[in-house]
Amino acid sequence: MNIEGLDYNTTREKLRLMAYGRNIQQMVEMCMALPTKRERQKCAEEIITVMRRAIPSTQSQKDRMPVLWYHLALMSDFKLDIDYPVEIVYEDKMAQRPDNIPYSNMRRMPVRHYGRLIFEMFEQLKSMPEGPQRDALVNITAAQMYRSLQMWGMATVDKEKVASDLARFTDGVIQVMPQELKFETSGGNAGKKKKRKK
Repeated sequence: MNIEGLDYNTTREKLRLMAYGRNIQQMVEMCMALPTKRERQKCAEEIITVMRRAIPSTQSQKDRMPVLWYHLALMSDFKLDIDYPVEIVYEDKMAQRPDNIPYSNMRRMPVRHYGRLIFEMFEQLKSMPEGPQRDALVNITAAQMYRSLQMWGMATVDKEKVASDLARFTDGVIQVMPQELKFETSGGNAGKKKKRKK
């Protein structure tokens, strides 16, 4: 239904940033139409003040200002000719895909459930001399291995499995008996609530 004189949002141009509303969008358009750069600059600073008040934030002003200036540039479709006090990333740069992150370390892991850090610890254990420091690192590594096995829901989670994997992934350098590993293991009742005595 069209009623003469009524102006619906559905018939208006779509807002670039809906959070700021149509009034601020119109301010930006008026700012773009100003004839001199000096006038546009002053107007843009006033718009930033209005934007800051329109949407309160817990961020500090120092952290928030770059975001507000970027939003202003975005609302003007990056066509507002002013001297921005912060660096503005234009749309053509935003569209560029970032470089792929190399995952070369993942290839060296025979199993994924222990994770990259545990395999780095295996490498460190291979080169460490025998002594209390290496024994301490063995126990820390073994405890984390046990937790990892539990998190991944492995069928066999016990000290025998951990001792076997320690020997396997350190190329036989770390040979420990399961009973020598000093970390707490949760039994089959882990996570179950204790029944109250009546």
